[in-house]
Amino acid sequence: MSATVVHSLWTTAADPISKIDAPKIEYGQLSPTLIILGAAIIGVLVEAFVPRKSRYYAQLFVSVVALCAAFAAVVALAADGYGTTKAGIAAMGAIAVDGPALFLQGTILLASLVGLFTFAERRLDPETHGNRVDSFAAQAASVPGSDSEKAAVKAGFTTTEVFPLLLFAVAGMLIFPAANDLLTLFVALEVFSLPLYLLCALARRKRLMSQEAAVKYFLLGSFASAFTLFGIALLYGYAGSVSYGTIAKVVDGTIGTVDPALADTMGNDALLLIGAAMIVMGLLFKVGAVPFHMWTPDVYQGAPTPVTGFMAAATKVAAFGALLRILYVVLPGLRWDWRPVMWAVAIVTMLGGAIVAITQTDIKRLLAYSSIAHAGFILAGVIATTPDGVSSVLFYLAAYSFVTIGAFAVVTLVRDAGGEATHLSKWAGLGRRSPLVAAVFAVFLLAFAGIPLTSGFAGKFAVFKAAAEGGAAPLVVVGVISSAIAAFFYIRVIVLMFFSEPRPEGPTVAVPSPLTMTAIGVGVAVTLVLGVAPQYFLDLANQAGVFVR
Repeated sequence: MSATVVHSLWTTAADPISKIDAPKIEYGQLSPTLIILGAAIIGVLVEAFVPRKSRYYAQLFVSVVALCAAFAAVVALAADGYGTTKAGIAAMGAIAVDGPALFLQGTILLASLVGLFTFAERRLDPETHGNRVDSFAAQAASVPGSDSEKAAVKAGFTTTEVFPLLLFAVAGMLIFPAANDLLTLFVALEVFSLPLYLLCALARRKRLMSQEAAVKYFLLGSFASAFTLFGIALLYGYAGSVSYGTIAKVVDGTIGTVDPALADTMGNDALLLIGAAMIVMGLLFKVGAVPFHMWTPDVYQGAPTPVTGFMAAATKVAAFGALLRILYVVLPGLRWDWRPVMWAVAIVTMLGGAIVAITQTDIKRLLAYSSIAHAGFILAGVIATTPDGVSSVLFYLAAYSFVTIGAFAVVTLVRDAGGEATHLSKWAGLGRRSPLVAAVFAVFLLAFAGIPLTSGFAGKFAVFKAAAEGGAAPLVVVGVISSAIAAFFYIRVIVLMFFSEPRPEGPTVAVPSPLTMTAIGVGVAVTLVLGVAPQYFLDLANQAGVFVR
Protein backbone atom coordinates (compact mmCIF):
# COMPACT_ATOMS: atom_id res chain seq x y z
CA MET A 1 0.00 0.00 0.00
CA SER A 2 2.69 2.48 1.07
CA ALA A 3 4.63 1.76 -2.11
CA THR A 4 1.69 2.79 -4.29
CA VAL A 5 1.20 6.03 -2.31
CA VAL A 6 4.87 6.91 -2.69
CA HIS A 7 4.67 5.96 -6.36
CA SER A 8 1.61 8.17 -6.97
CA LEU A 9 3.23 11.07 -5.07
CA TRP A 10 6.33 10.65 -7.12
CA THR A 11 4.44 10.72 -10.41
CA THR A 12 2.39 13.80 -9.47
CA ALA A 13 5.55 15.59 -8.37
CA ALA A 14 7.42 14.58 -11.49
CA ASP A 15 4.64 15.51 -13.90
CA PRO A 16 5.04 19.35 -14.06
CA ILE A 17 8.80 19.07 -14.57
CA SER A 18 8.28 18.20 -18.22
CA LYS A 19 6.50 21.56 -18.66
CA ILE A 20 9.43 23.83 -17.73
CA ASP A 21 10.02 26.07 -20.72
CA ALA A 22 13.51 26.57 -22.04
CA PRO A 23 14.71 30.15 -21.41
CA LYS A 24 14.57 32.52 -24.36
CA ILE A 25 17.75 34.58 -24.53
CA GLU A 26 18.20 37.29 -27.16
CA TYR A 27 21.93 36.85 -27.67
CA GLY A 28 22.17 39.62 -30.26
CA GLN A 29 20.71 42.24 -27.91
CA LEU A 30 22.99 41.11 -25.08
CA SER A 31 26.08 40.88 -27.33
CA PRO A 32 28.05 43.84 -25.87
CA THR A 33 28.05 42.28 -22.39
CA LEU A 34 28.65 38.75 -23.70
CA ILE A 35 31.68 39.89 -25.75
CA ILE A 36 33.26 41.51 -22.66
CA LEU A 37 32.55 38.49 -20.43
CA GLY A 38 33.95 36.13 -23.06
CA ALA A 39 37.12 38.22 -23.34
CA ALA A 40 37.48 38.33 -19.54
CA ILE A 41 37.36 34.52 -19.43
CA ILE A 42 39.93 34.34 -22.26
CA GLY A 43 42.08 36.73 -20.17
CA VAL A 44 41.94 34.29 -17.24
CA LEU A 45 43.03 31.46 -19.57
CA VAL A 46 45.88 33.64 -20.90
CA GLU A 47 47.13 33.99 -17.31
CA ALA A 48 47.05 30.21 -16.96
CA PHE A 49 48.61 29.07 -20.22
CA VAL A 50 50.60 31.85 -21.93
CA PRO A 51 54.29 32.21 -20.94
CA ARG A 52 54.99 35.12 -18.59
CA LYS A 53 56.99 37.08 -21.18
CA SER A 54 54.08 37.26 -23.65
CA ARG A 55 51.17 37.77 -21.25
CA TYR A 56 51.19 41.57 -21.22
CA TYR A 57 50.87 41.83 -25.01
CA ALA A 58 48.30 39.03 -25.22
CA GLN A 59 46.14 40.58 -22.49
CA LEU A 60 46.36 44.06 -23.99
CA PHE A 61 45.38 42.72 -27.42
CA VAL A 62 42.42 40.72 -26.07
CA SER A 63 41.16 43.66 -23.99
CA VAL A 64 41.40 46.27 -26.75
CA VAL A 65 39.73 44.00 -29.33
CA ALA A 66 36.93 43.11 -26.89
CA LEU A 67 36.18 46.73 -25.91
CA CYS A 68 36.17 47.84 -29.57
CA ALA A 69 33.98 44.90 -30.63
CA ALA A 70 31.53 45.50 -27.78
CA PHE A 71 31.31 49.21 -28.68
CA ALA A 72 30.68 48.24 -32.32
CA ALA A 73 27.89 45.93 -31.09
CA VAL A 74 26.30 48.80 -29.10
CA VAL A 75 26.45 51.08 -32.17
CA ALA A 76 24.94 48.31 -34.34
CA LEU A 77 22.06 47.82 -31.86
CA ALA A 78 21.43 51.58 -31.74
CA ALA A 79 21.53 51.82 -35.56
CA ASP A 80 19.06 48.93 -35.71
CA GLY A 81 16.55 50.95 -33.68
CA TYR A 82 16.92 49.17 -30.33
CA GLY A 83 17.42 52.54 -28.67
CA THR A 84 14.11 53.94 -29.97
CA THR A 85 11.46 52.00 -31.89
CA LYS A 86 12.56 48.43 -31.11
CA ALA A 87 13.42 49.09 -27.44
CA GLY A 88 12.27 46.20 -25.28
CA ILE A 89 13.03 43.81 -22.44
CA ALA A 90 15.45 40.97 -23.17
CA ALA A 91 16.62 37.83 -21.34
CA MET A 92 13.18 36.89 -19.97
CA GLY A 93 12.60 40.25 -18.32
CA ALA A 94 16.06 40.60 -16.75
CA ILE A 95 17.62 43.27 -18.98
CA ALA A 96 16.20 46.34 -20.69
CA VAL A 97 17.57 47.19 -24.13
CA ASP A 98 16.60 50.83 -24.65
CA GLY A 99 18.06 54.27 -25.35
CA PRO A 100 19.50 55.07 -21.91
CA ALA A 101 20.97 51.55 -21.58
CA LEU A 102 22.72 51.68 -24.97
CA PHE A 103 23.94 55.27 -24.49
CA LEU A 104 25.41 54.47 -21.08
CA GLN A 105 26.92 51.19 -22.29
CA GLY A 106 28.61 52.99 -25.17
CA THR A 107 29.96 55.63 -22.76
CA ILE A 108 31.26 52.97 -20.33
CA LEU A 109 32.98 51.02 -23.13
CA LEU A 110 34.71 54.10 -24.61
CA ALA A 111 35.76 55.35 -21.16
CA SER A 112 37.07 51.86 -20.31
CA LEU A 113 39.06 51.71 -23.54
CA VAL A 114 40.72 55.05 -22.72
CA GLY A 115 41.25 53.90 -19.12
CA LEU A 116 42.80 50.65 -20.39
CA PHE A 117 45.56 52.63 -22.13
CA THR A 118 46.59 54.14 -18.78
CA PHE A 119 46.58 50.61 -17.25
CA ALA A 120 48.97 49.41 -19.97
CA GLU A 121 51.44 52.33 -19.60
CA ARG A 122 55.00 51.04 -19.02
CA ARG A 123 57.34 53.98 -19.61
CA LEU A 124 56.70 56.25 -16.63
CA ASP A 125 58.68 54.46 -13.92
CA PRO A 126 62.41 54.00 -14.54
CA GLU A 127 63.32 50.46 -15.61
CA THR A 128 64.09 48.13 -12.71
CA HIS A 129 66.64 45.35 -13.34
CA GLY A 130 66.30 45.97 -17.07
CA ASN A 131 62.53 45.45 -17.10
CA ARG A 132 59.87 48.01 -17.90
CA VAL A 133 57.29 48.34 -15.13
CA ASP A 134 53.71 49.57 -14.93
CA SER A 135 51.67 51.08 -12.07
CA PHE A 136 50.82 47.71 -10.52
CA ALA A 137 52.58 45.57 -7.92
CA ALA A 138 55.09 43.02 -9.18
CA GLN A 139 53.42 40.27 -7.18
CA ALA A 140 50.17 41.22 -5.51
CA ALA A 141 50.18 38.33 -3.02
CA SER A 142 53.56 39.14 -1.45
CA VAL A 143 53.83 41.26 1.70
CA PRO A 144 54.95 44.86 0.98
CA GLY A 145 58.72 45.19 1.46
CA SER A 146 59.25 41.44 1.93
CA ASP A 147 61.97 39.33 0.29
CA SER A 148 59.45 37.65 -1.97
CA GLU A 149 58.37 41.06 -3.29
CA LYS A 150 61.97 42.09 -3.93
CA ALA A 151 62.56 38.79 -5.74
CA ALA A 152 59.44 39.35 -7.87
CA VAL A 153 60.62 42.87 -8.80
CA LYS A 154 64.09 41.56 -9.64
CA ALA A 155 62.63 38.78 -11.80
CA GLY A 156 60.59 41.39 -13.68
CA PHE A 157 57.17 39.98 -12.74
CA THR A 158 54.12 42.07 -13.56
CA THR A 159 50.50 41.71 -12.48
CA THR A 160 48.87 41.21 -15.87
CA GLU A 161 45.69 39.96 -14.12
CA VAL A 162 44.60 43.60 -14.02
CA PHE A 163 43.32 43.28 -17.60
CA PRO A 164 40.78 40.46 -17.04
CA LEU A 165 39.79 42.16 -13.74
CA LEU A 166 39.10 45.37 -15.68
CA LEU A 167 36.98 43.42 -18.19
CA PHE A 168 34.94 41.70 -15.46
CA ALA A 169 34.31 45.11 -13.88
CA VAL A 170 33.22 46.51 -17.25
CA ALA A 171 30.85 43.56 -17.80
CA GLY A 172 29.14 44.26 -14.47
CA MET A 173 28.93 47.97 -15.31
CA LEU A 174 27.26 47.20 -18.66
CA ILE A 175 24.50 45.18 -16.97
CA PHE A 176 24.03 47.56 -14.02
CA PRO A 177 22.21 50.46 -15.78
CA ALA A 178 20.32 48.03 -18.04
CA ALA A 179 19.05 45.68 -15.29
CA ASN A 180 15.28 45.33 -15.33
CA ASP A 181 14.82 43.34 -12.15
CA LEU A 182 16.28 43.82 -8.70
CA LEU A 183 18.21 40.53 -8.59
CA THR A 184 19.98 41.28 -11.88
CA LEU A 185 20.80 44.72 -10.44
CA PHE A 186 22.36 43.16 -7.34
CA VAL A 187 24.37 40.54 -9.25
CA ALA A 188 25.71 43.27 -11.59
CA LEU A 189 26.61 45.42 -8.56
CA GLU A 190 28.73 42.61 -7.12
CA VAL A 191 30.27 41.67 -10.47
CA PHE A 192 31.70 45.14 -10.98
CA SER A 193 32.49 45.91 -7.33
CA LEU A 194 34.63 42.88 -6.49
CA PRO A 195 37.23 43.43 -9.26
CA LEU A 196 37.46 47.11 -8.24
CA TYR A 197 38.19 46.16 -4.61
CA LEU A 198 41.09 44.04 -5.88
CA LEU A 199 42.40 46.61 -8.36
CA CYS A 200 42.56 49.26 -5.62
CA ALA A 201 45.06 47.14 -3.65
CA LEU A 202 47.61 46.67 -6.44
CA ALA A 203 49.70 49.87 -6.48
CA ARG A 204 53.42 49.31 -7.13
CA ARG A 205 54.49 52.29 -4.97
CA LYS A 206 52.90 53.05 -1.58
CA ARG A 207 51.70 49.45 -1.26
CA LEU A 208 50.37 49.77 2.30
CA MET A 209 48.36 52.88 1.49
CA SER A 210 46.91 51.11 -1.52
CA GLN A 211 45.93 48.05 0.53
CA GLU A 212 44.38 50.29 3.18
CA ALA A 213 42.31 51.99 0.45
CA ALA A 214 41.13 48.62 -0.83
CA VAL A 215 40.10 47.42 2.65
CA LYS A 216 38.16 50.65 3.31
CA TYR A 217 36.43 50.39 -0.04
CA PHE A 218 35.65 46.72 0.50
CA LEU A 219 34.21 47.14 4.00
CA LEU A 220 32.08 50.18 3.15
CA GLY A 221 31.08 48.65 -0.19
CA SER A 222 29.95 45.49 1.61
CA PHE A 223 27.76 47.60 3.90
CA ALA A 224 26.25 49.36 0.90
CA SER A 225 25.63 46.03 -0.85
CA ALA A 226 23.95 44.67 2.29
CA PHE A 227 21.65 47.71 2.45
CA THR A 228 20.79 47.21 -1.22
CA LEU A 229 20.04 43.52 -0.73
CA PHE A 230 17.86 44.18 2.33
CA GLY A 231 16.00 46.85 0.34
CA ILE A 232 15.43 44.34 -2.48
CA ALA A 233 13.97 41.85 0.03
CA LEU A 234 11.58 44.49 1.42
CA LEU A 235 10.46 45.60 -2.05
CA TYR A 236 9.87 41.97 -2.96
CA GLY A 237 7.73 41.60 0.16
CA TYR A 238 5.81 44.73 -0.86
CA ALA A 239 5.16 43.86 -4.51
CA GLY A 240 5.54 40.08 -4.65
CA SER A 241 7.97 40.48 -7.55
CA VAL A 242 11.48 41.69 -8.25
CA SER A 243 10.60 42.88 -11.76
CA TYR A 244 10.76 46.68 -12.22
CA GLY A 245 7.51 46.79 -14.21
CA THR A 246 5.48 44.79 -11.70
CA ILE A 247 6.75 46.83 -8.73
CA ALA A 248 5.87 50.06 -10.57
CA LYS A 249 2.32 48.74 -11.19
CA VAL A 250 1.87 47.84 -7.52
CA VAL A 251 3.14 51.30 -6.51
CA ASP A 252 0.68 52.96 -8.93
CA GLY A 253 -2.15 50.64 -7.90
CA THR A 254 -2.72 49.52 -11.51
CA ILE A 255 -1.91 45.83 -10.99
CA GLY A 256 -4.65 43.40 -12.02
CA THR A 257 -4.65 40.02 -10.25
CA VAL A 258 -3.07 39.67 -6.82
CA ASP A 259 -1.63 36.42 -5.48
CA PRO A 260 -3.72 35.62 -2.34
CA ALA A 261 -0.57 34.53 -0.46
CA LEU A 262 0.84 38.04 -0.92
CA ALA A 263 -2.38 39.97 -0.36
CA ASP A 264 -1.51 40.61 3.31
CA THR A 265 1.83 42.35 2.75
CA MET A 266 1.15 43.80 -0.69
CA GLY A 267 0.63 47.50 -0.57
CA ASN A 268 2.23 47.83 2.87
CA ASP A 269 3.74 51.29 2.47
CA ALA A 270 6.33 50.82 5.23
CA LEU A 271 7.93 48.00 3.23
CA LEU A 272 7.89 50.14 0.10
CA LEU A 273 9.39 53.28 1.67
CA ILE A 274 12.10 51.52 3.68
CA GLY A 275 12.98 49.16 0.81
CA ALA A 276 13.19 51.96 -1.75
CA ALA A 277 15.28 54.09 0.64
CA MET A 278 17.75 51.24 1.18
CA ILE A 279 18.22 50.51 -2.51
CA VAL A 280 18.69 54.20 -3.30
CA MET A 281 21.16 54.42 -0.41
CA GLY A 282 23.26 51.64 -1.96
CA LEU A 283 23.28 53.47 -5.31
CA LEU A 284 24.14 56.83 -3.73
CA PHE A 285 27.13 55.12 -2.09
CA LYS A 286 28.36 54.04 -5.54
CA VAL A 287 28.03 57.55 -7.01
CA GLY A 288 29.78 59.05 -3.97
CA ALA A 289 27.01 61.36 -2.79
CA VAL A 290 27.15 62.93 0.70
CA PRO A 291 26.64 61.40 3.34
CA PHE A 292 27.76 58.14 1.67
CA HIS A 293 30.99 59.63 0.32
CA MET A 294 33.46 58.87 3.11
CA TRP A 295 35.30 56.20 1.11
CA THR A 296 35.88 58.40 -1.95
CA PRO A 297 38.91 60.57 -0.98
CA ASP A 298 40.79 57.74 0.74
CA VAL A 299 40.22 55.24 -2.05
CA TYR A 300 40.98 57.73 -4.84
CA GLN A 301 44.22 58.69 -3.09
CA GLY A 302 45.38 55.16 -2.24
CA ALA A 303 44.43 53.25 -5.40
CA PRO A 304 46.84 53.12 -8.37
CA THR A 305 46.10 56.28 -10.38
CA PRO A 306 45.00 54.44 -13.58
CA VAL A 307 42.46 52.52 -11.46
CA THR A 308 41.28 55.76 -9.83
CA GLY A 309 40.66 57.34 -13.23
CA PHE A 310 38.79 54.31 -14.56
CA MET A 311 36.75 53.92 -11.38
CA ALA A 312 35.90 57.62 -11.09
CA ALA A 313 34.58 57.69 -14.65
CA ALA A 314 32.97 54.32 -15.34
CA THR A 315 31.45 53.58 -11.89
CA LYS A 316 29.68 56.97 -11.87
CA VAL A 317 28.19 56.33 -15.32
CA ALA A 318 26.92 52.86 -14.37
CA ALA A 319 25.58 53.88 -10.95
CA PHE A 320 23.76 56.98 -12.18
CA GLY A 321 22.24 54.89 -14.99
CA ALA A 322 20.89 52.41 -12.44
CA LEU A 323 19.67 55.22 -10.16
CA LEU A 324 17.79 56.87 -13.04
CA ARG A 325 16.12 53.58 -13.98
CA ILE A 326 15.07 52.83 -10.37
CA LEU A 327 13.60 56.32 -9.83
CA TYR A 328 12.01 56.78 -13.28
CA VAL A 329 10.83 53.22 -14.04
CA VAL A 330 10.19 51.58 -10.64
CA LEU A 331 9.29 54.50 -8.38
CA PRO A 332 7.67 57.25 -10.48
CA GLY A 333 4.57 56.76 -8.30
CA LEU A 334 6.67 57.64 -5.23
CA ARG A 335 7.97 60.88 -6.74
CA TRP A 336 6.55 63.07 -3.95
CA ASP A 337 8.36 60.93 -1.38
CA TRP A 338 11.80 60.67 -2.95
CA ARG A 339 12.17 64.12 -4.49
CA PRO A 340 12.49 66.06 -1.18
CA VAL A 341 15.10 63.55 0.04
CA MET A 342 17.03 63.85 -3.23
CA TRP A 343 16.86 67.64 -2.97
CA ALA A 344 18.58 67.46 0.42
CA VAL A 345 21.19 64.94 -0.80
CA ALA A 346 21.97 67.03 -3.92
CA ILE A 347 22.38 70.25 -1.92
CA VAL A 348 24.71 68.80 0.74
CA THR A 349 26.65 66.89 -1.96
CA MET A 350 27.26 69.99 -4.10
CA LEU A 351 28.20 72.23 -1.18
CA GLY A 352 30.06 69.57 0.81
CA GLY A 353 32.22 68.45 -2.12
CA ALA A 354 33.07 72.02 -3.15
CA ILE A 355 33.81 73.41 0.33
CA VAL A 356 35.93 70.50 1.61
CA ALA A 357 37.93 70.43 -1.65
CA ILE A 358 39.32 73.90 -0.83
CA THR A 359 41.24 72.49 2.16
CA GLN A 360 42.91 69.62 0.25
CA THR A 361 46.69 69.54 -0.31
CA ASP A 362 46.83 66.32 -2.37
CA ILE A 363 45.86 66.49 -6.03
CA LYS A 364 44.11 63.07 -6.01
CA ARG A 365 42.08 63.97 -2.90
CA LEU A 366 41.20 67.30 -4.50
CA LEU A 367 39.89 65.50 -7.60
CA ALA A 368 38.00 63.09 -5.31
CA TYR A 369 36.12 65.91 -3.58
CA SER A 370 35.57 67.50 -6.96
CA SER A 371 33.94 64.23 -8.12
CA ILE A 372 31.65 64.36 -5.06
CA ALA A 373 30.57 67.90 -6.03
CA HIS A 374 29.92 66.67 -9.60
CA ALA A 375 27.72 63.87 -8.23
CA GLY A 376 25.62 66.65 -6.69
CA PHE A 377 25.37 68.52 -10.02
CA ILE A 378 24.27 65.33 -11.80
CA LEU A 379 21.66 64.68 -9.06
CA ALA A 380 20.12 68.06 -9.97
CA GLY A 381 19.34 66.58 -13.40
CA VAL A 382 17.98 63.37 -11.83
CA ILE A 383 15.59 65.45 -9.69
CA ALA A 384 14.10 67.14 -12.78
CA THR A 385 11.89 64.05 -13.47
CA THR A 386 11.40 65.12 -17.10
CA PRO A 387 12.70 63.57 -20.36
CA ASP A 388 15.15 66.51 -20.50
CA GLY A 389 16.40 65.51 -17.06
CA VAL A 390 17.34 62.05 -18.35
CA SER A 391 19.06 63.30 -21.49
CA SER A 392 20.98 66.04 -19.61
CA VAL A 393 22.28 63.45 -17.12
CA LEU A 394 23.35 61.16 -19.98
CA PHE A 395 25.22 64.01 -21.67
CA TYR A 396 26.88 65.13 -18.42
CA LEU A 397 28.06 61.59 -17.67
CA ALA A 398 29.58 61.20 -21.15
CA ALA A 399 31.35 64.58 -20.88
CA TYR A 400 32.52 64.05 -17.29
CA SER A 401 33.97 60.56 -17.76
CA PHE A 402 36.56 61.54 -20.40
CA VAL A 403 37.67 64.68 -18.53
CA THR A 404 38.19 62.57 -15.40
CA ILE A 405 40.26 59.86 -17.07
CA GLY A 406 42.33 62.53 -18.83
CA ALA A 407 42.96 64.43 -15.58
CA PHE A 408 44.11 61.30 -13.71
CA ALA A 409 46.29 60.33 -16.71
CA VAL A 410 48.08 63.69 -16.35
CA VAL A 411 48.55 63.04 -12.61
CA THR A 412 50.50 59.85 -13.49
CA LEU A 413 53.06 61.90 -15.44
CA VAL A 414 54.27 64.22 -12.65
CA ARG A 415 56.88 62.21 -10.72
CA ASP A 416 59.69 62.44 -8.22
CA ALA A 417 61.94 59.78 -6.67
CA GLY A 418 59.07 58.22 -4.71
CA GLY A 419 56.77 57.77 -7.72
CA GLU A 420 53.88 60.12 -8.46
CA ALA A 421 54.21 63.57 -6.88
CA THR A 422 50.62 64.16 -5.79
CA HIS A 423 51.24 66.83 -3.13
CA LEU A 424 50.05 70.18 -4.47
CA SER A 425 53.20 72.02 -3.35
CA LYS A 426 55.19 69.93 -5.82
CA TRP A 427 53.06 71.13 -8.73
CA ALA A 428 54.26 74.72 -8.20
CA GLY A 429 55.82 76.12 -11.36
CA LEU A 430 54.90 73.09 -13.45
CA GLY A 431 53.82 75.43 -16.24
CA ARG A 432 57.42 76.66 -16.65
CA ARG A 433 58.96 73.19 -16.49
CA SER A 434 56.64 71.57 -19.01
CA PRO A 435 54.12 74.04 -20.39
CA LEU A 436 52.27 71.42 -22.47
CA VAL A 437 51.40 69.11 -19.55
CA ALA A 438 50.36 72.06 -17.39
CA ALA A 439 48.23 73.50 -20.22
CA VAL A 440 46.46 70.17 -20.78
CA PHE A 441 45.75 69.83 -17.05
CA ALA A 442 44.48 73.41 -17.02
CA VAL A 443 42.00 72.51 -19.80
CA PHE A 444 40.67 69.63 -17.68
CA LEU A 445 40.42 71.83 -14.57
CA LEU A 446 38.53 74.50 -16.53
CA ALA A 447 36.15 71.80 -17.78
CA PHE A 448 35.56 70.62 -14.19
CA ALA A 449 34.90 74.24 -13.22
CA GLY A 450 32.34 74.55 -16.04
CA ILE A 451 34.01 77.39 -17.93
CA PRO A 452 32.34 78.14 -21.33
CA LEU A 453 33.72 76.38 -24.45
CA THR A 454 34.47 73.23 -22.41
CA SER A 455 32.32 70.11 -22.10
CA GLY A 456 31.82 70.88 -18.38
CA PHE A 457 29.93 74.07 -19.23
CA ALA A 458 27.64 72.35 -21.75
CA GLY A 459 26.94 69.55 -19.26
CA LYS A 460 26.23 71.84 -16.32
CA PHE A 461 24.06 74.10 -18.46
CA ALA A 462 21.98 71.14 -19.66
CA VAL A 463 21.55 69.71 -16.15
CA PHE A 464 20.69 73.05 -14.52
CA LYS A 465 18.27 73.97 -17.34
CA ALA A 466 16.45 70.64 -16.92
CA ALA A 467 16.32 71.11 -13.14
CA ALA A 468 14.94 74.66 -13.46
CA GLU A 469 12.26 73.53 -15.94
CA GLY A 470 11.42 70.61 -13.64
CA GLY A 471 10.57 73.04 -10.83
CA ALA A 472 13.87 72.84 -8.95
CA ALA A 473 15.05 76.43 -9.47
CA PRO A 474 16.36 76.87 -5.86
CA LEU A 475 18.54 73.82 -6.47
CA VAL A 476 20.04 75.52 -9.53
CA VAL A 477 20.93 78.57 -7.40
CA VAL A 478 22.77 76.29 -4.93
CA GLY A 479 24.43 74.57 -7.89
CA VAL A 480 25.71 77.85 -9.31
CA ILE A 481 27.06 78.91 -5.89
CA SER A 482 28.78 75.53 -5.51
CA SER A 483 30.26 75.88 -9.01
CA ALA A 484 31.66 79.27 -8.03
CA ILE A 485 33.23 77.81 -4.86
CA ALA A 486 34.63 74.90 -6.90
CA ALA A 487 36.02 77.24 -9.56
CA PHE A 488 38.13 78.85 -6.82
CA PHE A 489 40.18 75.74 -6.09
CA TYR A 490 40.48 74.68 -9.73
CA ILE A 491 41.81 78.11 -10.66
CA ARG A 492 44.08 78.07 -7.59
CA VAL A 493 45.81 74.98 -9.02
CA ILE A 494 46.18 76.70 -12.42
CA VAL A 495 47.70 79.78 -10.72
CA LEU A 496 50.04 77.50 -8.74
CA MET A 497 51.24 75.81 -11.95
CA PHE A 498 51.77 78.92 -14.05
CA PHE A 499 52.52 81.78 -11.64
CA SER A 500 54.70 80.15 -8.97
CA GLU A 501 58.46 79.67 -9.03
CA PRO A 502 59.44 76.05 -9.70
CA ARG A 503 61.38 74.44 -6.86
CA PRO A 504 64.89 73.23 -7.68
CA GLU A 505 64.18 69.77 -6.19
CA GLY A 506 60.71 69.66 -7.75
CA PRO A 507 59.28 66.71 -9.68
CA THR A 508 59.99 65.86 -13.30
CA VAL A 509 57.41 65.15 -15.95
CA ALA A 510 57.86 61.64 -17.33
CA VAL A 511 57.54 61.14 -21.08
CA PRO A 512 54.74 58.62 -21.58
CA SER A 513 54.31 56.04 -24.30
CA PRO A 514 51.71 56.63 -27.04
CA LEU A 515 49.14 54.82 -24.85
CA THR A 516 48.89 57.53 -22.19
CA MET A 517 49.28 60.22 -24.85
CA THR A 518 46.21 58.77 -26.58
CA ALA A 519 44.23 58.73 -23.31
CA ILE A 520 45.08 62.38 -22.60
CA GLY A 521 44.55 63.38 -26.25
CA VAL A 522 41.09 61.79 -26.32
CA GLY A 523 40.24 63.57 -23.07
CA VAL A 524 41.24 66.97 -24.47
CA ALA A 525 39.47 66.34 -27.79
CA VAL A 526 36.19 65.29 -26.13
CA THR A 527 36.40 68.23 -23.70
CA LEU A 528 36.77 70.76 -26.52
CA VAL A 529 34.37 69.14 -29.03
CA LEU A 530 31.56 68.78 -26.47
CA GLY A 531 32.25 72.33 -25.33
CA VAL A 532 32.39 74.04 -28.73
CA ALA A 533 29.81 71.97 -30.64
CA PRO A 534 27.69 70.01 -28.15
CA GLN A 535 24.45 70.06 -30.15
CA TYR A 536 24.86 66.74 -31.99
CA PHE A 537 25.64 64.92 -28.75
CA LEU A 538 22.80 66.64 -26.88
CA ASP A 539 20.43 65.51 -29.65
CA LEU A 540 21.84 61.99 -29.38
CA ALA A 541 21.23 62.01 -25.60
CA ASN A 542 17.72 63.38 -26.25
CA GLN A 543 16.88 60.52 -28.61
CA ALA A 544 18.28 58.05 -26.08
CA GLY A 545 16.44 59.56 -23.11
CA VAL A 546 13.33 57.33 -23.07
CA PHE A 547 13.17 54.30 -20.74
CA VAL A 548 11.30 51.20 -21.87
CA ARG A 549 8.64 50.10 -19.37
